[in-house]
Amino acid sequence: MVSSAHARQPSAAGGPARPQVLNIGEVLSELQEDFPQVSASKIRFLEEKGLVTPQRTAAGYRKYTPGDIDRLRFILALQRDQYLPLKVIKDYLDAVDRGERPEQLPGGITLAPRSVGEQLAQELAGRTRHLTRAEMIGVTGADGGLIDELVAYGLIAADDDRFDEHNVRVVSAAVKLAGFGIEPRHLRAFRTAADREVGLVERAIAPVSSRKEVSSRAQAAESAREMSEACLTLHSALVQGALSRLDH
Repeated sequence: MVSSAHARQPSAAGGPARPQVLNIGEVLSELQEDFPQVSASKIRFLEEKGLVTPQRTAAGYRKYTPGDIDRLRFILALQRDQYLPLKVIKDYLDAVDRGERPEQLPGGITLAPRSVGEQLAQELAGRTRHLTRAEMIGVTGADGGLIDELVAYGLIAADDDRFDEHNVRVVSAAVKLAGFGIEPRHLRAFRTAADREVGLVERAIAPVSSRKEVSSRAQAAESAREMSEACLTLHSALVQGALSRLDH
């Protein structure tokens, strides 16, 4: 039982002591170097889904232990690098919490059967999953011609001939749309719209993101995430609203 929010434990590397409990802002500071897109809303969402359970103060404020931080790193690394859905990750974590010793996650990822700790979290974070062209074709079911067209129209871009998770999602969506006769050349408007939305977000956060303080950068990242979510909600609502009127 932690008796004080200011209690600290020694650092394994002999550096600054790590707080035994942190608030959500401090958690973001811990995570954002490795996971720059993480946000407070993302962490709260993981809590809602039962993947992490922080302590609560008498006033209801969340307090995260070092174990919670390592667990979050584990979850975020699996999502980012292995593209695993939260349900699969939760099932694995639930098994570990019950004292079971699962050795493998779906997708062929073999893990030593141990509790989720910092060593395991760092091990997983180091398993980059940028895909080669051949792997992209295997994962998404796309053919080489479709990928070439998506690259040509600026919808995806390889980094050293490897594709990140955002490219995987674009290709997967393009494969589905191709089944309806929609070709990459028809999707250029999405690229244009996305660039405009990014421009809006960049202009909105510029006064904060230009500051040097870590807290300001965290605030800018969280604001950018919230605005991007609002843009996606707006886009979805407009499309669905227009489609609903076609039925009348």
